[in-house]
Amino acid sequence: MHSAPHPLGLPRVNFWDTHLQLIIGYAAIAVTVLVWAGFALSTRAAAASQLTIGDVAIIRSGIPALVFLPFLPKRIGMLRRLPLRNWAMIGIGAGAPFFWLAASGGVQTSATHVSALIAGTVPVSVAVLSWLMYRERPKPSVVVALALILLGVAALIAASGSLAAGSVAGMAMLLGASLFWATYTLGVRGSGLDPVGCALVLALPSALVLPPLLATGVLPSNLAHVSLHDALPFILAQGVGAGLVATLTYAIAIARLGAAKAATIGSLAPALAAVMAVPLLGEALSIGTALAVMLICAGVMLANRTRAVRAPAP
Repeated sequence: MHSAPHPLGLPRVNFWDTHLQLIIGYAAIAVTVLVWAGFALSTRAAAASQLTIGDVAIIRSGIPALVFLPFLPKRIGMLRRLPLRNWAMIGIGAGAPFFWLAASGGVQTSATHVSALIAGTVPVSVAVLSWLMYRERPKPSVVVALALILLGVAALIAASGSLAAGSVAGMAMLLGASLFWATYTLGVRGSGLDPVGCALVLALPSALVLPPLLATGVLPSNLAHVSLHDALPFILAQGVGAGLVATLTYAIAIARLGAAKAATIGSLAPALAAVMAVPLLGEALSIGTALAVMLICAGVMLANRTRAVRAPAP
Protein backbone atom coordinates (compact mmCIF):
# COMPACT_ATOMS: atom_id res chain seq x y z
CA MET A 1 0.00 0.00 0.00
CA HIS A 2 1.42 3.37 -1.05
CA SER A 3 1.14 6.37 1.27
CA ALA A 4 -0.97 9.29 0.12
CA PRO A 5 0.94 12.18 -1.48
CA HIS A 6 1.80 15.20 0.65
CA PRO A 7 -0.93 17.91 0.31
CA LEU A 8 1.71 20.48 -0.67
CA GLY A 9 3.44 18.16 -3.10
CA LEU A 10 6.46 17.64 -0.80
CA PRO A 11 7.98 14.19 -0.29
CA ARG A 12 6.62 12.41 2.75
CA VAL A 13 9.03 11.34 5.46
CA ASN A 14 8.34 7.97 7.02
CA PHE A 15 8.26 8.64 10.77
CA TRP A 16 9.21 5.13 11.77
CA ASP A 17 12.03 4.81 9.21
CA THR A 18 13.54 8.09 10.40
CA HIS A 19 13.44 7.10 14.04
CA LEU A 20 14.75 3.62 13.25
CA GLN A 21 17.77 5.19 11.54
CA LEU A 22 18.38 7.36 14.61
CA ILE A 23 18.08 4.36 16.93
CA ILE A 24 20.57 2.44 14.79
CA GLY A 25 22.90 5.44 14.78
CA TYR A 26 22.82 5.92 18.55
CA ALA A 27 23.27 2.19 19.13
CA ALA A 28 26.27 2.17 16.77
CA ILE A 29 27.98 5.12 18.46
CA ALA A 30 27.29 3.61 21.91
CA VAL A 31 29.06 0.41 20.84
CA THR A 32 31.89 2.49 19.37
CA VAL A 33 32.43 4.40 22.61
CA LEU A 34 32.49 1.14 24.58
CA VAL A 35 35.05 -0.31 22.16
CA TRP A 36 37.25 2.79 22.36
CA ALA A 37 37.12 2.67 26.16
CA GLY A 38 37.89 -1.05 25.98
CA PHE A 39 40.95 -0.27 23.85
CA ALA A 40 42.37 1.91 26.63
CA LEU A 41 41.53 -0.64 29.32
CA SER A 42 43.01 -3.63 27.46
CA THR A 43 46.10 -1.65 26.43
CA ARG A 44 46.75 -0.85 30.10
CA ALA A 45 45.88 -4.41 31.17
CA ALA A 46 48.55 -5.78 28.82
CA ALA A 47 51.13 -4.74 31.44
CA ALA A 48 49.81 -7.40 33.83
CA SER A 49 49.38 -10.07 31.17
CA GLN A 50 51.76 -12.76 29.98
CA LEU A 51 51.28 -11.43 26.47
CA THR A 52 53.96 -9.09 25.17
CA ILE A 53 53.24 -5.84 23.35
CA GLY A 54 54.12 -7.62 20.10
CA ASP A 55 51.62 -10.39 20.87
CA VAL A 56 48.80 -7.92 21.43
CA ALA A 57 49.84 -5.96 18.33
CA ILE A 58 49.57 -9.05 16.10
CA ILE A 59 46.17 -9.84 17.60
CA ARG A 60 45.07 -6.26 16.90
CA SER A 61 46.16 -6.32 13.26
CA GLY A 62 45.92 -10.00 12.37
CA ILE A 63 42.23 -10.53 13.08
CA PRO A 64 40.94 -7.61 10.95
CA ALA A 65 43.47 -8.48 8.21
CA LEU A 66 42.08 -12.02 7.98
CA VAL A 67 38.44 -10.94 8.14
CA PHE A 68 38.77 -8.15 5.55
CA LEU A 69 41.13 -10.08 3.24
CA PRO A 70 38.26 -11.48 1.10
CA PHE A 71 37.29 -7.87 0.28
CA LEU A 72 40.79 -7.12 -1.04
CA PRO A 73 40.29 -8.14 -4.72
CA LYS A 74 37.52 -5.58 -5.28
CA ARG A 75 39.70 -2.85 -3.76
CA ILE A 76 42.97 -3.61 -5.50
CA GLY A 77 42.47 -0.74 -7.92
CA MET A 78 41.66 1.68 -5.10
CA LEU A 79 44.71 0.59 -3.10
CA ARG A 80 47.03 0.79 -6.12
CA ARG A 81 45.95 4.38 -6.72
CA LEU A 82 46.58 5.31 -3.08
CA PRO A 83 49.78 7.40 -2.88
CA LEU A 84 52.67 5.84 -0.97
CA ARG A 85 52.55 8.79 1.43
CA ASN A 86 48.99 7.92 2.43
CA TRP A 87 49.91 4.24 2.79
CA ALA A 88 52.65 5.21 5.23
CA MET A 89 50.54 7.74 7.14
CA ILE A 90 47.70 5.23 7.64
CA GLY A 91 49.74 2.06 8.15
CA ILE A 92 52.27 3.63 10.51
CA GLY A 93 49.98 6.21 12.11
CA ALA A 94 47.45 3.62 13.32
CA GLY A 95 49.37 0.38 12.93
CA ALA A 96 52.06 -1.39 14.93
CA PRO A 97 54.25 1.70 15.64
CA PHE A 98 51.25 3.55 17.05
CA PHE A 99 50.25 0.60 19.18
CA TRP A 100 53.80 0.12 20.51
CA LEU A 101 53.83 3.72 21.75
CA ALA A 102 50.32 3.44 23.22
CA ALA A 103 51.03 0.15 24.99
CA SER A 104 54.48 1.21 26.24
CA GLY A 105 53.01 4.43 27.61
CA GLY A 106 50.10 2.55 29.16
CA VAL A 107 52.45 0.23 31.05
CA GLN A 108 53.87 3.24 32.91
CA THR A 109 50.66 5.24 33.47
CA SER A 110 46.98 4.25 33.67
CA ALA A 111 43.97 3.50 31.48
CA THR A 112 42.72 7.05 32.14
CA HIS A 113 45.97 8.45 30.79
CA VAL A 114 45.88 6.14 27.75
CA SER A 115 42.44 7.31 26.70
CA ALA A 116 42.72 10.97 27.69
CA LEU A 117 46.22 11.60 26.35
CA ILE A 118 45.67 9.79 23.05
CA ALA A 119 42.03 10.20 22.01
CA GLY A 120 41.65 13.40 24.02
CA THR A 121 44.60 15.20 22.42
CA VAL A 122 44.12 14.07 18.81
CA PRO A 123 42.41 17.38 17.85
CA VAL A 124 45.48 19.27 19.10
CA SER A 125 47.83 16.91 17.24
CA VAL A 126 45.78 17.23 14.05
CA ALA A 127 45.85 21.02 14.31
CA VAL A 128 49.62 21.05 14.81
CA LEU A 129 50.33 18.65 11.93
CA SER A 130 47.85 20.43 9.64
CA TRP A 131 49.70 23.69 10.23
CA LEU A 132 53.14 22.12 9.75
CA MET A 133 52.22 20.05 6.68
CA TYR A 134 49.54 22.12 4.94
CA ARG A 135 49.80 25.55 6.58
CA GLU A 136 46.16 25.27 7.67
CA ARG A 137 45.37 27.65 10.50
CA PRO A 138 42.61 26.62 12.92
CA LYS A 139 39.58 28.84 13.33
CA PRO A 140 39.31 30.94 16.51
CA SER A 141 36.57 28.65 17.84
CA VAL A 142 38.86 25.66 17.33
CA VAL A 143 41.70 27.46 19.11
CA VAL A 144 39.44 27.87 22.16
CA ALA A 145 38.65 24.14 22.07
CA LEU A 146 42.32 23.22 21.74
CA ALA A 147 43.23 25.49 24.64
CA LEU A 148 40.59 23.75 26.75
CA ILE A 149 42.09 20.35 25.87
CA LEU A 150 45.60 21.54 26.77
CA LEU A 151 44.28 22.90 30.06
CA GLY A 152 42.75 19.50 30.77
CA VAL A 153 46.05 17.76 29.93
CA ALA A 154 47.94 20.09 32.28
CA ALA A 155 45.34 19.41 34.99
CA LEU A 156 45.65 15.64 34.42
CA ILE A 157 49.43 15.81 34.82
CA ALA A 158 49.05 17.95 37.95
CA ALA A 159 46.46 15.54 39.36
CA SER A 160 48.97 12.71 39.00
CA GLY A 161 50.88 14.16 41.94
CA SER A 162 54.54 13.30 42.35
CA LEU A 163 55.58 11.89 39.00
CA ALA A 164 58.31 9.30 38.65
CA ALA A 165 60.61 9.41 35.63
CA GLY A 166 58.83 6.36 34.17
CA SER A 167 55.45 8.04 34.47
CA VAL A 168 56.72 11.14 32.67
CA ALA A 169 58.19 8.95 29.93
CA GLY A 170 54.89 7.07 29.69
CA MET A 171 52.91 10.27 29.25
CA ALA A 172 55.37 11.42 26.57
CA MET A 173 54.83 8.12 24.73
CA LEU A 174 51.06 8.54 24.89
CA LEU A 175 51.32 12.07 23.49
CA GLY A 176 53.58 10.65 20.77
CA ALA A 177 50.90 8.05 20.01
CA SER A 178 48.42 10.93 19.67
CA LEU A 179 50.68 12.48 17.00
CA PHE A 180 50.80 9.13 15.21
CA TRP A 181 47.00 8.89 15.24
CA ALA A 182 46.77 12.45 13.92
CA THR A 183 49.06 11.36 11.08
CA TYR A 184 46.61 8.54 10.37
CA THR A 185 43.74 11.02 10.46
CA LEU A 186 45.38 13.23 7.85
CA GLY A 187 46.33 10.20 5.77
CA VAL A 188 42.70 9.09 5.61
CA ARG A 189 41.52 12.57 4.63
CA GLY A 190 41.21 12.78 0.88
CA SER A 191 42.39 9.19 0.39
CA GLY A 192 39.10 8.10 -1.15
CA LEU A 193 39.11 4.91 0.92
CA ASP A 194 35.93 3.37 2.28
CA PRO A 195 35.97 1.90 5.83
CA VAL A 196 36.97 -1.57 4.59
CA GLY A 197 39.71 -0.19 2.35
CA CYS A 198 41.01 1.89 5.23
CA ALA A 199 40.98 -1.16 7.52
CA LEU A 200 43.00 -3.11 4.95
CA VAL A 201 45.63 -0.38 4.62
CA LEU A 202 45.79 -0.15 8.41
CA ALA A 203 45.98 -3.87 9.21
CA LEU A 204 47.79 -5.57 6.32
CA PRO A 205 51.28 -3.99 6.70
CA SER A 206 51.42 -4.79 10.42
CA ALA A 207 49.98 -8.26 9.87
CA LEU A 208 52.72 -8.99 7.31
CA VAL A 209 55.65 -7.44 9.21
CA LEU A 210 54.97 -8.60 12.78
CA PRO A 211 54.91 -12.43 12.39
CA PRO A 212 58.53 -12.70 11.12
CA LEU A 213 59.71 -10.34 13.87
CA LEU A 214 57.94 -12.39 16.53
CA ALA A 215 59.00 -15.74 15.08
CA THR A 216 62.70 -14.79 14.89
CA GLY A 217 62.77 -13.28 18.38
CA VAL A 218 63.44 -9.74 17.19
CA LEU A 219 60.31 -8.91 19.15
CA PRO A 220 59.68 -10.98 22.30
CA SER A 221 56.62 -13.19 22.24
CA ASN A 222 54.81 -15.45 24.70
CA LEU A 223 51.86 -16.15 22.44
CA ALA A 224 52.69 -19.87 22.15
CA HIS A 225 52.65 -20.25 25.93
CA VAL A 226 49.44 -18.31 26.69
CA SER A 227 46.12 -20.07 26.96
CA LEU A 228 43.11 -19.02 24.91
CA HIS A 229 41.37 -18.04 28.15
CA ASP A 230 44.14 -15.52 28.98
CA ALA A 231 44.32 -14.20 25.43
CA LEU A 232 40.53 -13.92 24.94
CA PRO A 233 40.09 -10.44 26.51
CA PHE A 234 42.67 -9.02 24.11
CA ILE A 235 41.20 -10.89 21.15
CA LEU A 236 37.80 -9.37 21.93
CA ALA A 237 38.94 -5.84 22.88
CA GLN A 238 41.78 -5.33 20.40
CA GLY A 239 41.26 -7.70 17.47
CA VAL A 240 37.47 -7.89 17.27
CA GLY A 241 36.56 -4.63 19.02
CA ALA A 242 39.11 -2.02 17.90
CA GLY A 243 40.05 -3.83 14.70
CA LEU A 244 36.63 -4.84 13.39
CA VAL A 245 33.60 -3.59 15.27
CA ALA A 246 34.57 0.06 15.80
CA THR A 247 35.62 0.39 12.15
CA LEU A 248 32.11 -0.49 11.05
CA THR A 249 29.98 0.94 13.87
CA TYR A 250 31.63 4.36 13.66
CA ALA A 251 30.97 4.47 9.90
CA ILE A 252 27.33 3.50 10.56
CA ALA A 253 27.04 6.18 13.25
CA ILE A 254 28.36 8.86 10.91
CA ALA A 255 25.94 7.78 8.18
CA ARG A 256 22.92 7.79 10.53
CA LEU A 257 23.72 10.71 12.85
CA GLY A 258 26.15 12.86 10.90
CA ALA A 259 29.88 13.27 11.46
CA ALA A 260 29.60 16.11 14.00
CA LYS A 261 27.17 14.35 16.33
CA ALA A 262 28.97 11.00 16.05
CA ALA A 263 32.34 12.58 16.83
CA THR A 264 30.90 14.59 19.72
CA ILE A 265 29.36 11.53 21.39
CA GLY A 266 32.52 9.57 20.63
CA SER A 267 34.56 12.07 22.62
CA LEU A 268 33.01 10.66 25.81
CA ALA A 269 35.29 7.60 25.53
CA PRO A 270 38.03 9.00 27.83
CA ALA A 271 35.50 9.65 30.59
CA LEU A 272 34.02 6.17 30.22
CA ALA A 273 37.48 4.58 30.30
CA ALA A 274 38.35 6.48 33.48
CA VAL A 275 35.18 5.27 35.20
CA MET A 276 35.46 1.65 33.98
CA ALA A 277 39.12 1.45 35.08
CA VAL A 278 38.08 1.78 38.74
CA PRO A 279 36.22 -1.55 39.10
CA LEU A 280 37.97 -3.45 36.28
CA LEU A 281 41.61 -2.51 36.88
CA GLY A 282 41.46 -1.19 40.44
CA GLU A 283 42.69 2.24 39.42
CA ALA A 284 41.95 5.22 41.64
CA LEU A 285 39.93 8.12 40.25
CA SER A 286 40.58 11.31 42.19
CA ILE A 287 38.46 14.43 41.93
CA GLY A 288 41.34 16.22 40.21
CA THR A 289 41.69 13.47 37.61
CA ALA A 290 37.93 13.39 37.01
CA LEU A 291 37.83 17.17 36.48
CA ALA A 292 40.83 17.00 34.13
CA VAL A 293 39.18 14.29 32.02
CA MET A 294 35.97 16.33 31.90
CA LEU A 295 37.93 19.36 30.63
CA ILE A 296 39.54 17.24 27.91
CA CYS A 297 36.18 15.74 26.89
CA ALA A 298 34.59 19.20 26.76
CA GLY A 299 37.42 20.47 24.58
CA VAL A 300 37.14 17.50 22.23
CA MET A 301 33.37 17.98 21.95
CA LEU A 302 33.84 21.64 21.09
CA ALA A 303 36.58 20.85 18.59
CA ASN A 304 34.49 18.16 16.89
CA ARG A 305 31.58 20.57 16.49
CA THR A 306 33.73 23.08 14.61
CA ARG A 307 36.45 21.10 12.83
CA ALA A 308 36.22 19.70 9.32
CA VAL A 309 38.91 17.03 9.87
CA ARG A 310 37.57 14.03 11.75
CA ALA A 311 38.57 10.43 12.07
CA PRO A 312 37.73 7.65 14.46
CA ALA A 313 39.46 7.65 17.78
CA PRO A 314 41.76 4.83 18.70
